[in-house]
Amino acid sequence: MKVFVKYFLLLIIPLLLSATQNSHAREQIKPNKQKNAADALQCAAFSPYVGQLNPDYGAHPSKELINQLLDQLIKETPFRCIMTYGVINGLEAIFPAAEARNIKVIAILWIDKDIAVNSQSIAAGIEVAKAYPKTIIKLSCGSEVRTRHNYAFDGEISRCIDSLRKAGVAQPITTIDTWWEWCNRSLQCNQTSFSAQVDWIGINIFPWWENKHSGIHTCISASKAADFHIARLEEVHSVNPGKDVVVTEFGWPNGPEGGTESNFKTKEHCGIAGKKNQVLVIQSTFKKLAEKNWSGVAFEAFSENWKPSNEGNFGSFWGICQGEPPYTCIKKLTVR
Repeated sequence: MKVFVKYFLLLIIPLLLSATQNSHAREQIKPNKQKNAADALQCAAFSPYVGQLNPDYGAHPSKELINQLLDQLIKETPFRCIMTYGVINGLEAIFPAAEARNIKVIAILWIDKDIAVNSQSIAAGIEVAKAYPKTIIKLSCGSEVRTRHNYAFDGEISRCIDSLRKAGVAQPITTIDTWWEWCNRSLQCNQTSFSAQVDWIGINIFPWWENKHSGIHTCISASKAADFHIARLEEVHSVNPGKDVVVTEFGWPNGPEGGTESNFKTKEHCGIAGKKNQVLVIQSTFKKLAEKNWSGVAFEAFSENWKPSNEGNFGSFWGICQGEPPYTCIKKLTVR
């Protein structure tokens, strides 16, 4: 999760499309397919960049560390599904480790501004998708690429999607981004240019960051977070009724305990960090998702110490499990 202020400031940019266009878009889509409860996923976002590891430089996670973290996740949490953030730089070891433990995986091929690295990721993504067809159940060409870079790398996302299809990859494909991007930056949610290209839709929703940066949704408490998640999902569902829509990141920081930040516009303090609020947000959201047979990915399995450089003091407190040995996890967490 890389949250940038510019994404939230876009909430106040007048990019609203007309209701007529929105209505026409809905008419072009087939009715939504009924989803079985057994198809719904309860997953945790998994990155092994714990301790002093940093994805931007230095050593990559070892196979031994990946095995240790997955064992801990199985031992202390109910999650048997994870979402990963890359297929190169040592992260390819996640897939055989997950298969050995009967863990299902949503795999993200990391797409960014380095075109050569993107090509490596696409090639590696094709390889692991074909090698682990029963373990890797969904694929994404990038995560929050538009949030980070506006529309500059839409071509890279499309190149990734096209490459996977031409290679005969069987898994459903998407590109993950924030709910705002999947609503085409419109408060009256509209389809995006990727709606027709993807098999499913992955959206990241974080009331915590809305509370800080948004000029629209300025005050969402932990007790209201689940309803906010569902409301955003329903909006995206409404304009993409033929697609499976998954909340691919949601969560709440567990610390610093009692910590809060003020909204840039209203100065309200509506988000309070803490373990109880983290459990409340995760459990209440999964409960509401289950009522609709919808899937979700809690952010995140293990806290990452490098994140404060991008996200401030709360960046290293999103893990259900600690990011330092012995990697203990929240007890009695349920996801159904």
